[in-house]
Amino acid sequence: MNASSLPALLQGFFTERLRTQLGASSYTVANYRDTFRLLLRFAAERLKQAPCALRVEELDPSFVGDFLQHLEVDRGNCTRTRNVRLAALRAFFRYVAVNEPAHALQCQRLLAMPTKRYQRGPVEFLTDEEVAALVAAPNPDTWLGRRDRAILTVAAQTGLRNSELTCLRRQDVEFGAGAHVRCLGKGRKTRCTPLSTDAAAVLKEWITEQGGETGDPVFPSSRGGRISADALQRLVARQAATASERCPSLKGKKVTPHTLRHTAAMSLLRRGVELTVIALWLGHESTETTQVYLHADMSLKERALAHGTSTGAAPERYRPSDPLLAFLESL
Repeated sequence: MNASSLPALLQGFFTERLRTQLGASSYTVANYRDTFRLLLRFAAERLKQAPCALRVEELDPSFVGDFLQHLEVDRGNCTRTRNVRLAALRAFFRYVAVNEPAHALQCQRLLAMPTKRYQRGPVEFLTDEEVAALVAAPNPDTWLGRRDRAILTVAAQTGLRNSELTCLRRQDVEFGAGAHVRCLGKGRKTRCTPLSTDAAAVLKEWITEQGGETGDPVFPSSRGGRISADALQRLVARQAATASERCPSLKGKKVTPHTLRHTAAMSLLRRGVELTVIALWLGHESTETTQVYLHADMSLKERALAHGTSTGAAPERYRPSDPLLAFLESL
């Protein structure tokens, strides 16, 4: 294999650049791996060549642009996912530019490809009533139901990320005074998140039922191993569909593990917890990331407006008195 060939450069990027030089986390490596799996499959179909026969020159900006378009149009990926894939490709071509100066011009053109702007929608979160319905949805008479109930309770109260929930081990949970869970979060930052009395009780009952060793996963799959991220996504969606039969407001919401993370943040914000504390709770690098929650709940803004009125009277939201006007307002 030629040292300057695409397979050699790609292998060097993962082994030398990511693992040895950068010490990238397993999540970063997996994300970049998935990007290049998709790229090589697209290239094999488009160029009619085996992945090991591809050359760096063939991955020019035009081809990469077609690949990004394929992700959005054919695979139905959102703009944010498209940008994540582009970031992985940029990291690789920065490595190529350093190790193969002959491709420097091509790499510069690829690195100049801009990320795509997108409209940020409002943060989706659940009300207290919706959380209660979701937690009550699993069947407590089955092993899976009791596991799902424990997962949903912990997720909605702690705001742990999908990966943080699936990687949680029994040695990461502390009960008694100051009950909390420890997790290794984004950016390899370890943090402790307190457990409420109710969440601690549910989690303790679940762990006691399971038994096992301290290194075992808190939320195992039906086969005993660690539950996967995709399985957790399906679990939350399935229980949300069940809960919507008792709580109709859930029918109009797409509930994911990240929705429960938003729910935990909004619950803290509504109870008057400072934004800096919420940022620490969620493991955010900066409070700028946390500020998105300030825009999510209209009632928070209305309370702020009430404090600023000269009369002290609480402001009222406009509500059309005529049914036809109400219909037009809803459009």
